[in-house]
Amino acid sequence: MNFSTAHMDLSGASPASELGLSCLSFDHHSANFALLERIERHTVALTSALGTVHADAPGGAVILATCNRFEAYFDQAPGAPERALQEVAALSGISVAELASAARMLRGIDVAHHLFSVTSGLESMVVGEGEISGQVRRALSNARRAGATTPTLEQLFQRAAGVSKDVKRRTRVQTRGRSLVRLALFLAESRVGDWGGTRILLIGTGAYAAATLAALRDRGAAHIAVHSPSGRAETFAAARGVRAISPEDLESELAAADIVIACSTAQDPLIDVPLIERTVTPTARPYCTALIGRAPGGSATPFSVTTPPRPRLFIDLGMPRNIAPDAAQISGIELLDLDIVARHAGVEELSAEAEARKIASDAAQEFAAAQAERDTVPTVRALHEHVHAVLADELARLRGNPAASELLEPALRHFAGRLLHQPTLRIRELGRAGNADAADAAVRALFPVSDPDQHAA
Repeated sequence: MNFSTAHMDLSGASPASELGLSCLSFDHHSANFALLERIERHTVALTSALGTVHADAPGGAVILATCNRFEAYFDQAPGAPERALQEVAALSGISVAELASAARMLRGIDVAHHLFSVTSGLESMVVGEGEISGQVRRALSNARRAGATTPTLEQLFQRAAGVSKDVKRRTRVQTRGRSLVRLALFLAESRVGDWGGTRILLIGTGAYAAATLAALRDRGAAHIAVHSPSGRAETFAAARGVRAISPEDLESELAAADIVIACSTAQDPLIDVPLIERTVTPTARPYCTALIGRAPGGSATPFSVTTPPRPRLFIDLGMPRNIAPDAAQISGIELLDLDIVARHAGVEELSAEAEARKIASDAAQEFAAAQAERDTVPTVRALHEHVHAVLADELARLRGNPAASELLEPALRHFAGRLLHQPTLRIRELGRAGNADAADAAVRALFPVSDPDQHAA
């Protein structure tokens, strides 16, 4: 039997169009941190409400809420993102217009691509950070406990975990942050005579801060203090044997530091121009002392030769910026930021993220195709049941002749299997291409099969 599609109308179909997935997303790419903070205050209520926003449909929902992300993933819930937006507005007190301007609504394969990228750390403020994968896993667990998942959501989130592992195994994107830290310190070495005697102020307590501290210690740095705008400096410092700086002491520590390294995820600059200007010493310190002016039979007169002090180095690894860019214009201050570091990055560092994004994109395409193939299961089942029903009739007729039945039954069953093999493969291929309906129509036109929807129910 030739299951050619030459005479089938397969136009306009695609695997992506068959996915019933949708997503409402607020994150640091689309929304400012003030808005995200306002949403975060209502996370518990929103998670409960959005988990039932699909109650009138046989769908599901998974809510992902982090410090800089709030997302709701839906399955088989038409219009859910729009209704969810209204729910967020009602519970948070934020206007629909303000929320709509900061929201992204995704559907179909775009949902899979987005979640795979999120879980792999590609949408995080620190690209490649690994904490988000655990947060995604917990979001699925919470939805399971609430009875809000569907088979498709289960498969989507489980595949996202697999993609995250693939990205970690096949690329260096999760070491990208550490690579940039090492490169920044390498660029700073020409300004540092002795790391052991250099006074360093580290601002931040996240992934970049931990990587920076490790890299500094590898270079022999011993005088390191840490400040955190989030108030976590004490915990971070105690666990790592460095000195914590309170907000009240920040200005004096800035004045004393030879190098300031900022790597916080705060939205606005933590170190502005007025703050830096207050820490700049207006007079130069003596750089060396010489003995000159010796008179015959007399003693030398000490004479101090002063030179401008070596510029203090500010390294900004924050995303967004932690240090005001205009700081570079202040006399005695040298600013090294991510733009400068990236220009010195090697091909490997720059290509790691692109490679990881391709893995996520390819996985999303495969997920959509696999989901579309599952749509052909009722059709394949109906075709198999029809052929096996015909086979059963023939075997019943042969059972009147035991000798013939014993010889022919295995052969007929084998024949039925071979007869079904190629059509089954072709139906699944059509499904992966988004043409499950066309395959179903072809089977029902050729065979008196039952309605596949009865089997899917």
